[in-house]
Amino acid sequence: MRKIAVALALIILVLSVLATVTHSVLTSYAIYAIVVIAVVLVGALLTDRPAASPVAQAEVPKPAAPAAPVSPPAPPVSAANQFDAEVVNFLSILQERGRFIDFLMDDIAGYSDAQVGAAGRVLHEGCKAVLREHFGISPMRTEKEGSTVSVPTGYASDDYRLVGKISGEAPFTGTLIHHGWKAEWVKLPRVARIGADKLPAVAPAEVELR
Repeated sequence: MRKIAVALALIILVLSVLATVTHSVLTSYAIYAIVVIAVVLVGALLTDRPAASPVAQAEVPKPAAPAAPVSPPAPPVSAANQFDAEVVNFLSILQERGRFIDFLMDDIAGYSDAQVGAAGRVLHEGCKAVLREHFGISPMRTEKEGSTVSVPTGYASDDYRLVGKISGEAPFTGTLIHHGWKAEWVKLPRVARIGADKLPAVAPAEVELR
């Protein structure tokens, strides 16, 4: 397109020279031709502008969208901290339902047997209800105490406590002194520790406002 524009410019120049030296009729035609060629030349120059390349358009960087604020992750609760919190929480349940901590931490030396017995009845009823709710507890051996039982070969060390004269290897035969207890399931509330140096309260301090 640039070559065409140069050629048209040369033609205009030649016609201009002819218009100055030739007959008047030729001059009018020359002027008309100069005008037409000038219009074509201007149009050619306007259309000769290079269009933006699609690749160049694609390479124009777009303004980056503002990044959304990211909330910091919650600090992980270690298994040890959670275990401690759940143990303390279970003590709080025993305290709430059976006054367990009050009974054990109180000095009962000055109480009569009747008073201790009455407190023990409240403790027994409340704590038994808590155990039944949160633990599946059953006897280790179903025989009556005083019965003759056999301890099998390969028994778990925490299933039996052997007393008396122990010799040789299992199986053993002896008298059942206590049937033992085992937990078949546990359903404790899941409680997370509040902080590294703060455990849940066993029992809140009660304050009467006046």
